[in-house]
Amino acid sequence: MDESADARGSTDSPTEFVSRRFLVTGGARGIGAAVVRRLSSAGASGLIVDQTVDPAAPTAWPAVAVDVTDEAAVRDAIQADVEENGPFDGLVAAAGVVPSWHSPTDVDLEMLNRTLAVNVTGFVAAMKYAARDMPRGSTIVAIGSLNSWRGDPNLLAYAASKHAVLGVVRSAAQSLGPRGIRVNAVAPGPVATDALLERMESRSAITGMTQTEALMAAERLTALGSLATPDDIADAVMFLSGRSSAAITGQIVAVDGGLL
Repeated sequence: MDESADARGSTDSPTEFVSRRFLVTGGARGIGAAVVRRLSSAGASGLIVDQTVDPAAPTAWPAVAVDVTDEAAVRDAIQADVEENGPFDGLVAAAGVVPSWHSPTDVDLEMLNRTLAVNVTGFVAAMKYAARDMPRGSTIVAIGSLNSWRGDPNLLAYAASKHAVLGVVRSAAQSLGPRGIRVNAVAPGPVATDALLERMESRSAITGMTQTEALMAAERLTALGSLATPDDIADAVMFLSGRSSAAITGQIVAVDGGLL
C-alpha cells in the first residue's frame, strides 16, 4: 500500500476546495466565469479580476475591474485582497485575447504587442504578486491553447503568445516546485463561447461560411464530433487544482474533443 497517498489525504475528498482561496483573472465571462462557478460550487472563495466588470451581474465572488497589462493595478488589487482575506491558494489565469486574422506580412505590431501583453504579461503579473504569499500545496493553472505547441497561418500573434504561456508554465513549475506550488496549463481547442461565435460571424466574409456552417465545420474536425464547452475546460482546471493531480506540474493538458 502506498502510504504517501494517505499522507496527502483522499484524492476524492468532496471538501478539498473548502476554505481554499483562488484568484481568477478573466473570471467575469467565458471560460473564466465557468471556472469561478465550479470553484465556488466546490466551496472555494476568491477574487475575480477582469478588464470590465458589470456591477449588476451576479457573481459568486467579489470582482474588480483590472487591466492585467497594468502591473501596478494588478499588484494593488492582489495586495489589497490578500491583506483583507489572506493569501491565495490558487491562481487561474484565464484572461486572454484573440486578435483578428492576420498574416506575417500584414501583422499590426501594436496588435501583436497588445496580444502578448494580455496573454503573457498579464499571466506573469498575476503570478508575480499572487505567488509571493502562496502556501505549500497551492496551484497555478494558465489557460493555454493548442496554439501553445502548433502554429496557425492566420493567428501568428496569438500562437506566439500561447507558446510563451507554455514557456512560462514550464519555467515557473521549476522555480516554484521547491515551495510545493504546482504550475500547469489547460490547452483548449475551439470552445463554444460567445466570443468564438462572434469571431466566426466576423470571419464569414473571408471564409464564405455562415456562423452555423463554421461551427459545424469545426465540430467535424474533432474525433468526438463536438466542441468543448467552458465547463469542460473548467473540469480540467479543477483537476489540475486538486489533489488528484498532486504529482503533476509543468504540464499542459489538451481539452479539444480530439482535434484531428
